[in-house]
Amino acid sequence: MTKPLTIAVKRIHEPEAPGDGVRFLVDRLWPRGVSKEKAALSAWLKPLSPSDDLRKRYHGETADSDAAWDAFRIDYFAELDAGGDDVKAALFTLDAAAKGGPVTLLYAAKYEERNNAVALREWLERR
Repeated sequence: MTKPLTIAVKRIHEPEAPGDGVRFLVDRLWPRGVSKEKAALSAWLKPLSPSDDLRKRYHGETADSDAAWDAFRIDYFAELDAGGDDVKAALFTLDAAAKGGPVTLLYAAKYEERNNAVALREWLERR
């Protein structure tokens, strides 16, 4: 039986912690005010972030509405399911790291409970 993944989600502006394990940024854009050194990333997995179209559409809507969140997740999961070689390569990197211990998905959005990293973790745990 396969060991379940340990995936944490954390805002990139929070300081690095020993329990973070391997840290991956999963946003399409680099977050403002964060240096690459301060981010302490193992990798920037840009292919696992929502498309620009989806990101702009979701942030243009009321991001805290249940309907907008549900629509975002459905569209984002469809993008991940249809992902090409770049998505597969990013997933390989993430899966390899997760086999060795905890991983942390980093995001820059202001909403802690509704952001692409939370949705990505949900998708990863379901596959």
